[in-house]
Amino acid sequence: MERIIPISSLEAPELDVYARLTQAQLRSRRRLGQGLFIAESPKVIGHALDAGYEPVSMLMERRHIQGDAAPLLARCPDIPVYTGPREVLAALTGYELTRGVLCAMRRPALPGVEAMCGNARRLAVLEGIVDPTNVGAIFRSAAALGMDGVLVTPTCCDPLHRRAVRVSMGTVFQIPWTVVGEEAGQWPEPGLSRLKAMGFQTAAMALNPAARPVDDPVLAALPRLAVVLGTEGDGLSRETIARCDYTVMIPMAHGVDSLNVAAASAVAFWQLGRKH
Repeated sequence: MERIIPISSLEAPELDVYARLTQAQLRSRRRLGQGLFIAESPKVIGHALDAGYEPVSMLMERRHIQGDAAPLLARCPDIPVYTGPREVLAALTGYELTRGVLCAMRRPALPGVEAMCGNARRLAVLEGIVDPTNVGAIFRSAAALGMDGVLVTPTCCDPLHRRAVRVSMGTVFQIPWTVVGEEAGQWPEPGLSRLKAMGFQTAAMALNPAARPVDDPVLAALPRLAVVLGTEGDGLSRETIARCDYTVMIPMAHGVDSLNVAAASAVAFWQLGRKH
């Protein structure tokens, strides 16, 4: 097969996307209509293809051509596939490949906030969450536990970061999401005002003795609700908390002061998601 290309040099320019372009460089190329991201593992790549994402090339261990990646190759007959043994690929990328397969894919145009939120009743809003593992876990919980979409602020980690995509198990391709504002100054205002104009009440997840418990029936009964989660460590900004309609917390036991933001999101989404 001519499109199966054994790696002969780690310096080959066509491998830059896997080896030498940083996450920021991959993301910034979207301004030219050439933005890319990396999907990792056959399952995640399959979810991306199901959602209509366009593959550009693949990188995989040689043994996967007739193995786990065979269905992917059948679905993508016209793209180059670069192959090599595990140790060569690890030397190229700097990390061990999960399930031995990577796929470079084109970034889609993101929907506008109002268009994405048109029919939504429950939203997750991620303010400045910077760990891609947390972002991926939150997306997985949002998809599984009844949220209709996710908004990320301009200071939040890119949901199409390789690790975020991997940890989400491909749910980043299954639940609608977009960025609320192009610059940091567009959150919390005018972002919260845009949500209010669409009829959303906002619930700031924050440690506050005066906060409502997450199982307060008033919250579950709200027709449109956006659950706002803050960055690791510091949590939500004071301005965001002050501007939200409600402050909400998860009651703790045994003197535990808080949960990791990804764990807290799962509790909040289970309690406040569409099941109500």
